Amino acid sequence: MTDYKLLIDGRLVDGAMTMDVVNPATEEVLATCPRGSEDQLNEAVAAAKRAFPAWAAKPIEDRRAMILKLADAIEAEAEAFARLLTQEQGKPLPEATAEIAYTQAFIRQLASHELPVRVLEDNDRHRVEQRRRPLGVVGAIIPWNFPVLIVAFKLPLALLAGNTMVVKPAPTTPLTTLKMGALMADIFPAGVVNIVTDANDLGGKLTAHPDIAKISFTGSTETGRRVMASAAASIKRLTLELGGNDAAIVMPDADPAKVAPGIFGGAFLNAGQVCLAIKRVYAHSDIYDALCVELARLAEEAIVDDGLKQGVQIGPLQNAAQYEKVKGFLEDAKANGTIVAGGIIEDRPGYFVRPTIVRDISDGTRIVDEEQFGPILPVIRFDDPEDALARANASAMGLGGSVWGSDREKLRDMAGRMESGTTWINQHLDFGPTIPFGGAKQSGLGVEFAEEGLHEFTQLHIINEAK
Repeated sequence: MTDYKLLIDGRLVDGAMTMDVVNPATEEVLATCPRGSEDQLNEAVAAAKRAFPAWAAKPIEDRRAMILKLADAIEAEAEAFARLLTQEQGKPLPEATAEIAYTQAFIRQLASHELPVRVLEDNDRHRVEQRRRPLGVVGAIIPWNFPVLIVAFKLPLALLAGNTMVVKPAPTTPLTTLKMGALMADIFPAGVVNIVTDANDLGGKLTAHPDIAKISFTGSTETGRRVMASAAASIKRLTLELGGNDAAIVMPDADPAKVAPGIFGGAFLNAGQVCLAIKRVYAHSDIYDALCVELARLAEEAIVDDGLKQGVQIGPLQNAAQYEKVKGFLEDAKANGTIVAGGIIEDRPGYFVRPTIVRDISDGTRIVDEEQFGPILPVIRFDDPEDALARANASAMGLGGSVWGSDREKLRDMAGRMESGTTWINQHLDFGPTIPFGGAKQSGLGVEFAEEGLHEFTQLHIINEAK
C-alpha cells in the first residue's frame, strides 16, 4: 500500500496537506501521507456524532462481529503490516511481527466482553438495576512506540460499548494506522471510525472539541497534563496512560546470571521505548558487580541495526526529537556514572544508540530521576532493601515495577508495597488483554484492558423502580 488516505465518514480521502514520514533507520523519506486540517478534524467529529445513535442502537453481537472482522482483515495482511511497521517505527521485524499478532489477540479478546444488566437489589421496596450505556464520540490519541497495538487497546472496547471514534495517530508513525483505516472503511458503517493525521497541531483541537465525550490518550505525562486541562471545560471522561520510570529491585539472594536476561529484555525492548520498560535498576551490594557484568555482556552482544535485517535485536530510536533527547541523557550518564557498555553514537545514518549500561550512579541524576525512554539503563547500588523500596517509591511516577530474587515471601511483601499500577515478581512486561492495566500517581488515570477497561468507555446508569 502506497496511496495513504484519511478515513472520514466512511470515505478514504486526501488530506488538506501532505507530510513526509521518515524511516528512522535510514533518515530517508519512506512515504508521503495525508495531513489533516482542523476542518477535516471537525468533519470527522461531526461524522462520528451522526453515526453514534445508530451504532449505539445495534445489538452488541452485531458490533462485536464487525470488530472481529477487523482482526481477521489485519491477520490476512499481517506480513505487510509488520514490514511497514518496522520501516516507519524502527523496531526489528520479529518485534513488529509480534505486535501485529498481539494486535489481533487484543482485538479478539477485548471484543468478547458483555455488558449485561445487573440487578443490585430486588425486594418488596424496590428493584435496582445497574446498566451501562455508551458515552458518545471517543477521541483516541495514539503514540509512536506501538502505533498498531495501542489502537487495539482502545478501539475494541470503545466500539463494543457503542461509542463512535476519531483516531489521531502520531505524526511520525501514521502509515500503519492509515492502513488499518483502509480496512475499516469496508467493515464499519460510515462515521463509526474516523482517522485524521496531523503534524502535532490538532491534538488540542480534538481534546477541547465540545462534541467529544471522552479522550483515551497514551503518551507522556507532560502531554497528559495538557490533555487533562483541555478536557476540563466540558468535563470529558479521560483515560490517560502516561509515562513511567519503572524500578527493578534486585535482592541479595538473586542469581545475577539468571535474572540479567529478564532485566535486560524488560529494559531494552523496542530500544527502551516502552512506557512500562525497566528504566532504573536497584541492585544489592552483594550481587551488584556481578549483575553489572552480566548486563554489560548482554548489551555488548546485542545486534543493533536496521530492523529489516536478519538477526537484528535492537533498532533505532523512532524519531529525531527522541534521538536528541536520549543523547542528552547519555551525556548525563557519562558525567555522573561509569558506562560499562554502550554509550556510543555511531557515525552512520539513522537514529541509533547502542544499549548502554551505567553503574556507579545514584538518585538525583537525570538518568535515574527522569524517564529516558531509550536504550540507557542505570544500575544503582543499595545495602538495605527498605531503602531501595523507598527510593523506588520516591518517584512522582508509578506505572510499573518489579522485584527479583529467591525468597518468594519477601518478594511478595516488597511487591505489595511498591507504589505502581502493576508490580511483577521475577519478570517484567508480562501483560495482556485479560489483566487490568493502569498507572498510579502521575503515570495515569483510569484503567485499560479487561472488564474494567470496558467500563471506562461507558456511563454507569442506575434504574431504581419502586414496587
